[in-house]
Amino acid sequence: MSFRPFRRRATRGAEPAAPLSAVAQQANDNLPDPPDTLAAPANRVALLWSDPLGRAAIRAAQVLLVLALVGAAVLGLSQVSLAVLPLLIALILSSALWPLVRLARKAMSAMLAAWTVFLGSLAVIGGVVAGIVFAVRAEWPGLVDQAVEGFKQLQGMVKNLPLQISQQQIDDGVTAVTDFLTSSQFGAGALTGLSAAGSFFTGLVLLLVILFFFLKDGDRIWAFFLSWIPRRHEAKWRASGTRTVETLGGYIRGTAVIAFVDAAGIGIALWILQVPLALPLAVIVFITSFIPMVGATFAGILATLVALVANGPVVALIVLGVVILVNQLEGNFLQPVVMAQALNLHALVILLALTIGTVLAGLVGAVLSVPITAVAWAIVKIWTGRDTEAIEGPTRG
Repeated sequence: MSFRPFRRRATRGAEPAAPLSAVAQQANDNLPDPPDTLAAPANRVALLWSDPLGRAAIRAAQVLLVLALVGAAVLGLSQVSLAVLPLLIALILSSALWPLVRLARKAMSAMLAAWTVFLGSLAVIGGVVAGIVFAVRAEWPGLVDQAVEGFKQLQGMVKNLPLQISQQQIDDGVTAVTDFLTSSQFGAGALTGLSAAGSFFTGLVLLLVILFFFLKDGDRIWAFFLSWIPRRHEAKWRASGTRTVETLGGYIRGTAVIAFVDAAGIGIALWILQVPLALPLAVIVFITSFIPMVGATFAGILATLVALVANGPVVALIVLGVVILVNQLEGNFLQPVVMAQALNLHALVILLALTIGTVLAGLVGAVLSVPITAVAWAIVKIWTGRDTEAIEGPTRG
């Protein structure tokens, strides 16, 4: 029987210890053994990480590691943006066009279906661009004359302001702008713009090539990728792919419906009020509506400025009222009804995604940030078990 620290020890010449009762003996046996002096430092280190503060520190280190990896990935992808951006845009566009491809495959081969949808989409886009060009060419001379007259009216309004801006100050400002446009600095910027234009057309060609192959072999590419996934994770990966296509396609189609309503409302108002370039401005409203929250507002401000220059302040105020009415219709009715399933994100999350995307990739980032965030949230719900329907659905199919 082992001796415990608190037990009375037998000493030479002392009386033998009295026997312990059964309860005392059981309590004595349940006491832990004395700590090993060699293992004590390791135990103390383990205790430092097992208390609440230690667990919080471990979690903070994990979060910092994940953020560092994400930052490194974003930095690396930004260095090859010429390939990454066309790939992302092609993925979004192919997700939106995929239902048409599946419908066409019921009547023709996969190759012919891909070519039909691909060329049909290009024909629609080309027709819209051609219509804008012809409309601008037809109304451009009159718009220039109206812009000159509007600028003169603006000069007269500025002279009557309480700030007392003189004609000399206005002329100096115009001269400064003219000097900048004819300076070497502006020429260097123009050369940079030419380089950017070359990169744009390179990315456009790459986008069209990737889009065609996604339309033709998208399902086969995804099946090949899934063949490398372990069986225990295959259901979640398959569900993630299905949700990605559904989210991206639903987002693009829903946004297109909302953009068409915005463009039709503002375009009809501009046509009734006889504002120049009504059709091009309506198309600009349609395109900019793909930037959530701010795109349609920007296009509406542009239309209001054109109406101010060409038709005067009364018509401009009417156009501004129409823009506000259309934006209210979009935010309070169209967005909740059309985008409820495709984009289940809070307005604050959308705003933060727009800000981060704009900082990282400019205008393209502003366009792509919201659908990418929606896809990320859909995938997180699958892998955390919040979207069991997505996992069970593809498995049964």
